[in-house]
Amino acid sequence: MKALVLSGGKGTRLRPLTFTCAKQLIPVANKPILGYVLDQVAATPIKKVGIITAPETGHFVENYVADGSSWNLDACYIPQKPLGLAHAVKTAKPFLGKDSFVMCLGDNVTGQGLAGFIKKFKADHLDALIILKEVDNPSSFGIAQLDEKGNIIRLVEKPKTPMGNLAIIGTYLFSNRVHDAIERIKPSWRGELEITDAIQEMINLGFAVKAEILNSWWLDTGKKDDILSANARILDEYVQLDVKGKVINSTIVGRVKIEAGAQILNSIVRGPCVIGRNVLIENSFIGPYTSVGDDSKICNSSLEYCVVQECVSVQNVERLEDSLIGKNAKVARSPRGRIIKLNVGDYSELEV
Repeated sequence: MKALVLSGGKGTRLRPLTFTCAKQLIPVANKPILGYVLDQVAATPIKKVGIITAPETGHFVENYVADGSSWNLDACYIPQKPLGLAHAVKTAKPFLGKDSFVMCLGDNVTGQGLAGFIKKFKADHLDALIILKEVDNPSSFGIAQLDEKGNIIRLVEKPKTPMGNLAIIGTYLFSNRVHDAIERIKPSWRGELEITDAIQEMINLGFAVKAEILNSWWLDTGKKDDILSANARILDEYVQLDVKGKVINSTIVGRVKIEAGAQILNSIVRGPCVIGRNVLIENSFIGPYTSVGDDSKICNSSLEYCVVQECVSVQNVERLEDSLIGKNAKVARSPRGRIIKLNVGDYSELEV
């Protein structure tokens, strides 16, 4: 079995950050989202992974993953124009060959690994296993209807009228028979080859298609608030007290990870949060659910529920919350102090 990880797309919902970075590389808890996906692949017997990339951002992804050896994986790259998930599978066919495979979206994070799904897929001799999750807003997702045995009866992309609340979350397991189905479908009204259409065609052809409902959390990190939610969830789940940097005349409360080279001076840091390498925090308050990237500087400021990427400067800001700050950005206070919420792209400079 192989893995296919989709790390393309233009990330239009996360602009301006995605003008200079692939959306899958935006960090949560100081680690790119794509890294968590590859962690889950690496926890299975799979060794070969194909990564779908976009022309605009593929080089960023390749620089991060390299040959995959950091995850004990053998990685290769498959450039694709954004013409749908089924088109991505079609593009990857030379890599996939006759093998079955697991396909994951590189910007989705779940609290459940892949090993159990792979075991079920093999044990039940399936052609497709689709992972689902109950959602409150089914009109925003592809929705599946199941029979009493867990077989998928019908799939509808973003239904306008209610037909259930089991959303397709972006984790799929396929046999090589999916290629036959893809050859039979046509582009949707969006001009894309839809994976939902391919799965429906597999059902029509009588292939063994079942669903598994995710019993843990799932976060689609396609928007700013999704990134902040994912950051909070991962900090809550995984961060433990781990102080490697210097703490001088400061108070550390709760589960806080402070990397080597960081300095916390005359400040309060309240977890769960992560402080990256060589960060300077001085005369400041860092509140819960905040990640501060490497080589950043926070002075005379208060931050809470924020994702601050690397090499960021925040100076004299009375209160910054619910904010996503891109690499190398500078945020400084104007003479009037107030609470602010920001989505700041890389290399920006603001006075607020």
